[in-house]
Order: sequence, then structure tokens, then C-alpha cells
Amino acid sequence: MGLACAAVALGIVVAALGSGGPFALVPSGMSSGLGPGKATTPTPSPSPTPVPESIDSKMMVVGDVFWGRFVNDWSQASGQGVAYPFQRLDDFDRAAYDAWVADLECPVTDNPKVPSSVEDKTLQFDCDPSYLAEARRWFDVVTLANNHTDNQGGQVGLVETRRHLDENGIQHFGTFDPESLGELCDVIGMPARVALSDGRVVRGHLPMVWCGYHGVFQTPSAESIAVIGRYADRFPVIAMPHSGAEYKPGPDQIKTTFYRALIDAGADVVIGDHPHWVQSTEAYRGRLILYSLGNFIFDQQFNGEVTRSAVLTMEVQARAASPADSQNLSAWLALGEQCLSWADTCLEKASEQNLTKVPLTYHFSVRGSDDSGRLVRRATADQEASIKDRLGWATTIQGLAGGQSGE
Repeated sequence: MGLACAAVALGIVVAALGSGGPFALVPSGMSSGLGPGKATTPTPSPSPTPVPESIDSKMMVVGDVFWGRFVNDWSQASGQGVAYPFQRLDDFDRAAYDAWVADLECPVTDNPKVPSSVEDKTLQFDCDPSYLAEARRWFDVVTLANNHTDNQGGQVGLVETRRHLDENGIQHFGTFDPESLGELCDVIGMPARVALSDGRVVRGHLPMVWCGYHGVFQTPSAESIAVIGRYADRFPVIAMPHSGAEYKPGPDQIKTTFYRALIDAGADVVIGDHPHWVQSTEAYRGRLILYSLGNFIFDQQFNGEVTRSAVLTMEVQARAASPADSQNLSAWLALGEQCLSWADTCLEKASEQNLTKVPLTYHFSVRGSDDSGRLVRRATADQEASIKDRLGWATTIQGLAGGQSGE
């Protein structure tokens, strides 16, 4: 995806190419309009055009989310309807984040809904689109790469799910088929804050690639994993695979090999799901792998393992150390405004413009969630300590390197 020139006024306004340079805000000086020989007012020197000095985005990434089956029953019985599953989310201080990302483990269709007892028996999920108006208040991006996205007619249900997400302004990536190579990754314009040289901070979108891998029933092929390499030379890449044995505290060797291969292919970070438990983490080649975040909004209530999850805060930053860096950031920000839809052409635009990859630093921290009692909320201090212990967090952050750090 490609960027050109950005103009900023009460936010980022993308200017047309050739309109006076990136972030052109200040009109040129004007003469007094007096005729020849008349006294004139000196034309003031134009103010320097503000340029980006840094881009920051603070993201919260959570595990499995859905509002089907018993979550829907609880919602309808609550008197709060579609707002019910989300009512405690402000415990996580939404205003402190630029974006939230989740694993939406459910197709979203207008199909007639079956009783929850049938969903439970068949494990064929279907989420009502009416919840999306509330969900979009919290979540900016979701992955659709999991073993339930195909539950409503395969590709037909997936296409409808994407349509409903698009209509509600929620970006998405991934598919249920790991060998559908053109659907695994998407360039996402991640909401970000841009610090300008004139001291202002404005809003923008930083292009980042997110790749989803469904690996529950098969390990994605080498060709599938290699798709990451199409993007990694120009973009930061985050992989969100969905695989492994359920209800286990850590990955097996097949899963470990698969997730490390995603790093080898060019992913900066790997954030996994599917086991419905929090699993361990590692720093592989200095980069973070989190094997399973666990359930965030889900209807499993049968023990403390399935009602808790790790909540990852990921802060990314790009800084300009030179005028050339500022120009490059301007171009990427302009591109970011074009990367807000599924299957856009941002990769091609970035290649056409020969944009230089923006070096990012990553800083990670972990909190915990608890949805026992049917409502997700912030975990207690003791619960968070237990979650970090399961993650092996203290050891993992010591091994991060190459622009990655944690606390």
C-alpha cells in the first residue's frame, strides 16, 4: 500500500500529490494588492511546513471473542440486549488506547438462529449482526482466521461476515482456509498519534500488516507461511495464528515449530489463540511469541482456566531522525488513509512508490481479564500475577531484542 503527501488540520487530511508537499498547512504570503509604485506591505516569510517527528500507536490485543450460543441467551435475558457482553470493558480504560484487536471466533450472518443447545451440540456458531453496533465502540480490528469462521456455509458465511464488519467500520483480516493465500494477510491502517514539528499531535493511520492463520485441523503449508515474506520487506507484520490442543497450559512441538516459522518468515510478533487457556510465551530470535491469550468474551464457565485471559498491550513507535525520515513517515501516513478496507491495494502502492520500511520499536506489557460470572472485567492483582506466571512473562521479556522490550 502506498503513501504520498499528508496535510494536517484538526486531524490528518491527505493532500493530492503535488499539492505543495507533505503536511502543507500554511498558505503563502499575500501582497497588499496596491499598484506599481505604491507602498506595499512586505510579504512575510512562509512558515515552515510542519512534518511528522514520530508516530505512536498503543494497541490492546485480546483473545477469543464472540456473542453467540449462551452469551446471546444471557444478553437477551439481561434486559440490556446487545450491550450486555460489553458493559465492563471500560475496566480496561479504552480511552488510553488507539486501537483494540480481537479474535472474533464466530461468523456474523443474518441466517435464522438455532437454540443455543443446538449450537452447543453441533459447535456450529452464528453471531447476530445486531451486536456489531456495540462491538465497534470497542474493537477496531478482528481476525477471522479460526475454526468457526466457516460454520455458516463456508466462504458464503465468511463473505457475509466481512460485509457486516465493513458496514460497521471494523477492519478484519484472515480466513478459515490457510491455503487461500490471497486472504491470509491485509494491510491495516492502524489508528495512531502523530507528533508534528510544530508541537501539535494529530491523528493518523500507520499501515501495518496483520496475518491470520487457521491451523487447528492442519498445519499451514510452507507456501502459506511464506506469504508473510511478501510484506515483511516493507511493512511491520503481526501474525495471529489459531491452533494447538485445547485446554493445555503450553504448546506442543508442532505448534512451537509452526509459530517460530512465522517469525522466520518475517513476522515481528506472533500472538496465538484457540486453546481457551492462557499458554506460555517465549522470545524467539528476540521477538515475542505468545502461544495463547485465552478467552476474553466467551460463554465457557466451567473452571478458572477458561474464564481468564492474558490481555496484551503493544505500543509501537516510529521516530524520524532526519528530514528524509520525516518525508518517509509523511508518505506512510498518506498511504495509511488508503488502507482502511479489506483487500485494498496498499501493498502494490507501497511497491510502486518504493517506500522504505519504517523501523518500529515495540514495547509490551500484560494485564489479565476474568469473565467468571459471565461478564469480562479486569482481573485482580492475584489473578494477573498467576497469568503472568503461566506466560513465563518475566523470563520472556528479558530475551526480547532488536527494538522489542517489555515490562
